[in-house]
Amino acid sequence: MACFCALAHQCAKLNRATLILAAITSAAPSVLQGQCQPLRDSSRAQASEPQGSSTVNKVPGTPEFYDEPTFTVAGVTDPTNLGGHGSAAAQRNTEALTKDTVLLKKESSGVSQPGSIDAAREKSLRASLDRDPGNATLHHSLADTEEKLGNPLEAVREYQRAAELDPSEPNLFDWGTELLLHHAPQAAMEVFAQGNRMFRRSSRMLIALGVAWQAQGANDRALQCLIEASDLNPSDAIPYLFLGKMQNSEIVHSPGYLEKMERFVQLQPENALADYYYATSLWKRANDSPNAQTAAQVESLLNKAVHLDPKLGVAYLQLGILYAAREDLPKAIAAYQRASDLSPELEEPHYRLAQAYRRM
Repeated sequence: MACFCALAHQCAKLNRATLILAAITSAAPSVLQGQCQPLRDSSRAQASEPQGSSTVNKVPGTPEFYDEPTFTVAGVTDPTNLGGHGSAAAQRNTEALTKDTVLLKKESSGVSQPGSIDAAREKSLRASLDRDPGNATLHHSLADTEEKLGNPLEAVREYQRAAELDPSEPNLFDWGTELLLHHAPQAAMEVFAQGNRMFRRSSRMLIALGVAWQAQGANDRALQCLIEASDLNPSDAIPYLFLGKMQNSEIVHSPGYLEKMERFVQLQPENALADYYYATSLWKRANDSPNAQTAAQVESLLNKAVHLDPKLGVAYLQLGILYAAREDLPKAIAAYQRASDLSPELEEPHYRLAQAYRRM
């Protein structure tokens, strides 16, 4: 019980601190960008305000942490129980997108350099903070250290403190990704939304906001965020890659999605993934039963993809699916085998191979 109370107390501190950050940024533009930004719910913000708080000019819609969390990973509360709904495939996709989002942290200034990450370094950083508690860079370095030591709640607190002291784009992004990594997408969404309001030209902030929406099942909001990110700098491949990895039946049929995949191919004709994602978008848009013209276009794109990257196993898998739909089982089996050899971690080629052999 004492441990649980301590966790609830830490969560309450996270909530209050987020309200402080909201007050800091209340002067930022409040025009919502399409459906990407979360709607501001004033009643929820008032309900979540700690009694007796003196915070003023709060921005509604701040993240909430519950006294009785439904799902907890290493002390970081998640208001959505990822284990309680949705398919395993959807959850794997969310986890993969989250890991890709975390990789964008390498752009952040102040990230700890590779080296010995141990208790001695943690002790040294805390001693430095005792002397200089207002140093955002030290808080950020301590957060990096705590994450590498396997202390995510401490890492969240330190990233948060760094962002309060210096609400820069890197500090806000790293705070949000830490929350997202440890299954708190609602809280992460609010941090990324604030970051987007403050740093309108940050593509990775929009991408991360989209991933946070997707983790909560809001595919339309996720798509809008990634489309906006792709429009900031159309020649940047990263937003398109996230769009491609986020493919599902709902998203590929959404207005604007196919056009962005086509633009990706046009702007980066030598990018194998551009051809692959555009091909799979066309295939899924046709519900796995394209007309002859679309099927020929899909085949051409996939053949170009494997020509540009002969090790792209997923492209061979999609070729196998296309050949199987044509009842060309020998070519389908060859493509599935190639996909399995190149990407042994993929389960689908083995399953489809078994199906093809049975049909033979």
